[in-house]
Amino acid sequence: MTPQIDLNDPWVQAALAAGVLLLILLLILRATLKAAKMAEPLQWQMGQLGQRVQALSDGQQHLAGGLHHVSDAQAKQQAQMIQLLEQRLAQVSEVMAESLQGNALRTARSLGDLHARLEAIDKAQENIQKLSGNVLSLQDILSNKQTRGAFGEIQLHDIVARALPADSFTMQATLSNGRRADCLVHLPKPPGAIAIDAKFPLEPYEALRNATTEAEMQEARRQMRAALRHHIRAIADRYILEGETADGALMFLPSEAVYAELHANFPEIVREGFTARVWIVSPTTCMATLNTMRAVLKDARMREQAGAIRRELSELYKDIERLGTRVENLDRHFAQAAKDVSEIRISADKAGRRARRLDNFDFEELSPEPVTPTLRGDG
Repeated sequence: MTPQIDLNDPWVQAALAAGVLLLILLLILRATLKAAKMAEPLQWQMGQLGQRVQALSDGQQHLAGGLHHVSDAQAKQQAQMIQLLEQRLAQVSEVMAESLQGNALRTARSLGDLHARLEAIDKAQENIQKLSGNVLSLQDILSNKQTRGAFGEIQLHDIVARALPADSFTMQATLSNGRRADCLVHLPKPPGAIAIDAKFPLEPYEALRNATTEAEMQEARRQMRAALRHHIRAIADRYILEGETADGALMFLPSEAVYAELHANFPEIVREGFTARVWIVSPTTCMATLNTMRAVLKDARMREQAGAIRRELSELYKDIERLGTRVENLDRHFAQAAKDVSEIRISADKAGRRARRLDNFDFEELSPEPVTPTLRGDG
């Protein structure tokens, strides 16, 4: 018969409780053992993890040191870069300052040159304006016969005054026939005084220059021939006087262009002038002719002064003779002075020898010096 267990029995309940507690303890122990077995790899992993963490910490420290080193190196490089940039900037600033200063100087110089050139241009413009006014005034002068004649006379006076002495010519000279020549050159006879008269056939010359048709050209040439023939006849009749003037006269054309036109296209007029003993001259050929007259005047004045020149040469010869005599006397005095100096040197040598003997107390050696005979003839 199976025993009956009374669950209400305290002992049973206690035994059950103890069994349950023991079972729980066994379960806990088993769980603990299992946990311990499971914890071993975990602890190893934890150790590895700690080592890794330590290595990571060490690496972080090395990384911090490296970063610090890199930071220091970067700071130094940055400082060097900043210093280099500052130096470069200073150099660039200096170069730019010099360049700007040079550009400023060149600009100022260019402005000065430009200002000077503008002033020169202004002066040239003023001169051009004055010249234009003078040209207009010259055109006004040449448009009138009287003023044109005065212009020719003034130009003739300037040329004659430059070529000849002032006392060798007379402007506006009145001849015995009552005619007044523009200039009378006083040459000795022969050939005698030569009259010069200024003529300016401007109207026929301008007509010749402005002619556009053959008919106008022929008419202008006819007027030119008529004007020149009239002037040649007037000069030959008025200013060539027998016994008073030379057998020829000069017609002065104050324009080289008119003179060139005359010799180029009107040779027959030039030959008619030669026949009438009227020689046509321009400013250039007039100067050459007057220089020839100046040579004639100089030769005539030399002949006039030939007597005075001979007297002066005679006096010069006498002065040269006196100079030669005085040079001989001076040479004789120099020779006498040289002789006196030689005798003085002889006496000085004797005195020196005596002084040396006295200084050495050589009295017993003293002897009278031989007397040098005097060679001077005058005592």
